[in-house]
Amino acid sequence: MSISSLISDLYRNLSSQKLRSFLTIFGIMWGTATLILLLAFGIGFRDQTVLNMRGMGDQLAIMFPGQTTKAFEGYGIGRPVRFREADAWMLRNQIPDLDVVTPEYMRNLRISYGESRRNTTVGGVYPVYSDIRNIFETDGGRWLNDKDLEERRRVIFLGNRLAENLFGDTDPVGKQVMMDSTPFTVIGVMQDKIQNSSYSQRDYDRAFIPATTFSTMMGTDRISMILYTPRDPALIESIQTQIYEVMGRKYRFDPSDRDAIGIWDTNEFSKFLNVLFYGINGFLALIGFFTLAVGGIGVANIMFVAVQERMKEIGIRRSAGARRFHIMGQFFTETFLIVGIGAAAGFLTGWLLTELTQNLPIQEFVGSPYFSSEVGLIAFVVLGVVGFLSGLMPAWRASRLDIVECLRR
Repeated sequence: MSISSLISDLYRNLSSQKLRSFLTIFGIMWGTATLILLLAFGIGFRDQTVLNMRGMGDQLAIMFPGQTTKAFEGYGIGRPVRFREADAWMLRNQIPDLDVVTPEYMRNLRISYGESRRNTTVGGVYPVYSDIRNIFETDGGRWLNDKDLEERRRVIFLGNRLAENLFGDTDPVGKQVMMDSTPFTVIGVMQDKIQNSSYSQRDYDRAFIPATTFSTMMGTDRISMILYTPRDPALIESIQTQIYEVMGRKYRFDPSDRDAIGIWDTNEFSKFLNVLFYGINGFLALIGFFTLAVGGIGVANIMFVAVQERMKEIGIRRSAGARRFHIMGQFFTETFLIVGIGAAAGFLTGWLLTELTQNLPIQEFVGSPYFSSEVGLIAFVVLGVVGFLSGLMPAWRASRLDIVECLRR
């Protein structure tokens, strides 16, 4: 049977049941639009969460000092483990799987400019810190460089909110602030960034100075933490094991004592997020599937009615040599045409609804929904399953009808 004949029969079938046909196609359309909108929100939420996580840094891990909870080589429990700057370079030299390793000094200090004063966390860091923490300067300023460290310069880089609180609308670059009682020259201000987590304070409220300057002023090489990134995220567990072994040898603690050193590895959280959002999007797709299933039931109902009304036609075709799979193919094709009409309208409606919800004031928290190829592919697969299930029973019944019984109609 030609495509034009199939379309003609389908039009005649739908025209004979106008209200039922309209409601069925509307059900498919609305189910498709709902599925697309749900998936678009799910993927937008996933991408926004990943973007928020990037405010901390890409593939970043942070080591914190802890205390022992296991006796080891004559040492008791409760012994503090404190880091020195040399520990960072030791790890870099002894663990080749590490990409970047850098120490960070940290202390809460008062920064003032004129009558404006703020108590904030000041970090003593190296230039590579900005790369692994995604800290970038605004136009007209700069980040810390090697010369600043070599010469132990009294220069300071400000978080954007801290700069605003101290200077208002005035450009801070080139001006001097007092860090406690020591003058520092402002060399840059951080670009605004989204950051939903931190290990001390949000970066927009922090300040950063050269690590060598910090160490000299405070008279110590004890650091607050060590930051590192792996060469390959797949090696994070192996790297952690090596860290405990290397640090355990130096500080005399059991390498299996995970409380001696705390490690927050954002790679592990990223893996958890991937699993979480697969589950969320799978659940949303399931909701959309059941919504579409209601429309699929309507399609199946229409096709069952079509089988009843066209029994004589089926009998004539079978007696003329048509095989069962020809009959099944005819009804499957008509089913998919009905689903296709509703799906086309649903895709358009879903896209329009997605575009209309782009500017809702919720982007910072749940992101903006968007119609991606991933959304379209999932919707297409779900529609294919619904179409197949809707047409299976009517097509199967039509192909199994008795020829003689059909010709008597």
